[in-house]
Order: sequence, then structure tokens, then C-alpha cells
Amino acid sequence: MSDLFEFVLRLGDDALVAAQRLAEWTTRAPEMEEDVALANIALDQLGAARLLLTYAGELEGAGRDEDALAYLRDDREFRNCLLVELPNGDFAVTMAKLLFLAAYQRIQYDRLVASSDERLAAIAAKARKESAYHLDHATVWVKRLGDGTDQSHRRMQAAVDQIWPYTGELFAADEVTARLDEQGVVPAPATLRDEWLGTVEPVLTEATLTRPTDDWGPAGGRDGVHTEHLGFLLAEFQVLHRAHPGASW
Repeated sequence: MSDLFEFVLRLGDDALVAAQRLAEWTTRAPEMEEDVALANIALDQLGAARLLLTYAGELEGAGRDEDALAYLRDDREFRNCLLVELPNGDFAVTMAKLLFLAAYQRIQYDRLVASSDERLAAIAAKARKESAYHLDHATVWVKRLGDGTDQSHRRMQAAVDQIWPYTGELFAADEVTARLDEQGVVPAPATLRDEWLGTVEPVLTEATLTRPTDDWGPAGGRDGVHTEHLGFLLAEFQVLHRAHPGASW
């Protein structure tokens, strides 16, 4: 497989799994407007996933389209980061996940607009606008909860502490990203971290939250080594397609 296929698949899987998790909030959000907002963010992620997985299928050249890549792969074939597959938890956990992911995606897409690969640059140009909204939305909630009541502060801090270790994987380099960076196709992951910290740290400060320390963090998602949660998520996500192969509307 080509390096570009592998990288585009990673981005597409991040967006696809994030979309499925956010969609789980439908009818369960704390207020009606938030129900609609999270559904729209999930649709944005799904839209990006469709563009990316379609391109990944073309790069692979094996005849797999976006549906085949989404519905007919097992968990070991997915390349999403571990952060997006984690259970939603309470609302604070979801907002912590969204803050960290949206900040990363916005910066990643901002950089990819300058990619030497025109197709990837075009996808990034569309997706970065949506990521900016996702980041704004999460920022408002993290501040609101962190600097709210004693209970909301405690739960928001617990959520940040829980999710923070999973952010390290976003900036881990490997041979794939190293080669693509040399070719001017994608930025080296480590070069995104300072800007990401510059985005999320002020939010945590204003929310009166303490930034966790950078100790060891779990990884493996980019290599297909996932938590048990992804298997359950895919079972629900893929069941209809697998039960009726080849079906169409």
C-alpha cells in the first residue's frame, strides 16, 4: 500500500469513528439545541470521512469504495487514533474529546491545504472550516463547565485527566509520515503539537482547569491495535450493511 493511502485512511477513520460516537448523543444531549449541534458535528465528520475514504479507495486501486472501507473492514484494519473510539462517557468527557480532536483536526487541515497533493489539499480546505466550528463549540462548553459549579468543574477536570493521555498518539511520527513529510505531502506530526498546545492550553486556563502532565500515553491505533471499544462500535455500525450485502435504496 502507498504511504498516501495509509495517511488518508488514518484521517478518514478518525472522522468516521468520531462521527459514530457523536451520533450516539442523538436524543440524549443535555438540551435540545445541543442535540441538534452534536448531530450536525457528527454529520460534518461523516462528510469528511466520505471524501477521505473515497480518495483512499482510489489510491488503493483495489476496487473498494467508501462503503466497502467503512463497512467491510474488521477492527484490526482500522487506522483511527484511540481517542475517537473511547466511549462518550458523560457530557464532560465528550467535550474534552471534541476539544482535543477538533484542535488537532483544524491544525492538521490548515497545514494540508498547502499539500503538494491537490486532492488532499482540496479536501482539507473544506474540512478545516467545519473543524473551526467544532473547536469553537467545544471551547464554549469546556469553559462553561470548568468555570461553573463545583460539580461541573470536578467532572470537567476528571474528563480532561482521562482523555489527555490519548492525545500523545496524535503527534507520534512513523516511517509513513516521515516519507510524506520529505515529499511535502503532509506535515510531520510533531510539528503540530506546539500549535495544538497553544490552542488548548488557554482554553483550559480560562476554564480554571489544570493541564495534566505528559506522562506515558497509550498508542497503537495507527497500526490497527485498538481498545475493546472499537469492536463493539463497529458491530453496531456495520450490522445492517453486513446483514444485507449489496442492498441499495
